[in-house]
Order: sequence, then C-alpha cells, then structure tokens
Amino acid sequence: MLQNHEIALSVNNLNVYYGGFHALEDISLEIPARQITAIIGPSGCGKSTFLRCFNRMNDLVPSARVQGQVLFYGQNIYDPKINPVEVRRHIGMVFQKPNPFPKSIYENVAYGARINGYKGDMDELVERSLRAAALWDEVKDNLKKSALALSGGQQQRLCIARAIAVEPQVILMDEPASALDPIATLKIEELMQELKKDYTIVIVTHNMQQAARASDYTAMMMLSKEGSRAGTVIEYDRTDAIFTRPKDKRTEDYVTGRFG
Repeated sequence: MLQNHEIALSVNNLNVYYGGFHALEDISLEIPARQITAIIGPSGCGKSTFLRCFNRMNDLVPSARVQGQVLFYGQNIYDPKINPVEVRRHIGMVFQKPNPFPKSIYENVAYGARINGYKGDMDELVERSLRAAALWDEVKDNLKKSALALSGGQQQRLCIARAIAVEPQVILMDEPASALDPIATLKIEELMQELKKDYTIVIVTHNMQQAARASDYTAMMMLSKEGSRAGTVIEYDRTDAIFTRPKDKRTEDYVTGRFG
C-alpha cells in the first residue's frame, strides 16, 4: 500500500489507557518517510492521543499506559532502555496554538539547539531554520524583538522553525492551522510541501479540505465499535483513495459531511 516508500514509523497493536479508560484500541499502520500523513476523524476519537504516541508525549500524563509497539526506523521507542527526551529530539512537535517562548525571535530558534549542545554556527542555524520555515524574509531585521509581537501565523511558523532547529527526522503537527486565518493556513500548507522533501510529517486536522489538499496519506479514525469510547483507525490509504473511493462506508459518510 505504501508503494515502496521507506517506512519512518511503524505502529503494531497499539493500545493506550488513561487509568481504566481505554483511549486507543489495536492500531497498526506504517507511516512513510518524507510524506505527509493526515489523521482525520470526529472529535473524541483519539487523534491527538494517537499523534502523541509517536514521541511519547503521553508519558507526561501520570495515568497513561501504552501497550504495543511504535517503531522508529525499526527501533521500538517504548523500549524501557530508550530515553523519551532523545525520542523527542528526533520526532518534534508543533501544537495547535502557537506557543513561542517569551524570548526574542532568535532565542526561540536557538534555545532547543543550545540545550542539546549544538556546537556549530548558531547564527547560521537560526537563519537556516527560519528560511526552512519560510519566515526569514519577514523577521531577519527584527531577530532581537520578542516573538510574542509576531502575528499568529508568523508565531506558528516560528514554532516550526524552532522544531526544525534541533534537526529532527519527523515533525508532528496537532491541528497546526486551526487558530489561523485562511491566508496563514495556506502558508502553513505550502510550507509543509517544502518540508516533506527533508522531513516526515504527521498532521492531525479537523479540516477535510486541508487533509485532501496537503497530505499524501490519510488515516481515518473512529470509535472502535458501538458503545465503545476507544478510538481506532478504520481505514488508511493514499489520500486520493480515502477521499474519492473509500472502502469503509463510515469514511465515506465522514469525508462527504454526512457524519460528524
């Protein structure tokens, strides 16, 4: 199904619990490298929980328990010997609401690289990261200004630059454009197309048009069965197949707006 793409992330029989609550049930799929994979589905079906499994963010929830495997280029990131901080260096995250640090634009980009012990030319890294996030031309004369003075769309691109600066291989995006206007949203989508030349991108989105426009593959999530509160992936395929010839009636109802 993945048409000979290299596999960046492979999920095997993934189940997630918060205390006694079964949040994700029996998910298995493969995320291709240097492609954009969208995760779609109605509210409450576990999309963000699933995304956070890819860089062990659920570890930060005291009651969370993860069963199954998430392989990153063949290495199980849930192996007890694996340091979650190291996982997050390779698998970065951009959140729904832009969350720049209350520091200068320059320091926002440099901060993560510095605490990771980056020994190279920091000015060059900051410029390269801002260029990669399509923000350099807008901020190059104001690098010492507070990041909080930027517009929402600029702040989100700064957060993407900050994620890029630690040189990850995967970038996770949780509803990255939901707080942005349509023009800023389009800029984020264009940016994603550029970034996938070098990075694997996994995005959660409620926006069907965005998933159809921006992604190569789409995973459709739903509650696993009638009466269950556990989410699962009911269909996963190339995006054009999901939107034009879905195999599952529930997928068809969702993407055509008859459900959810």
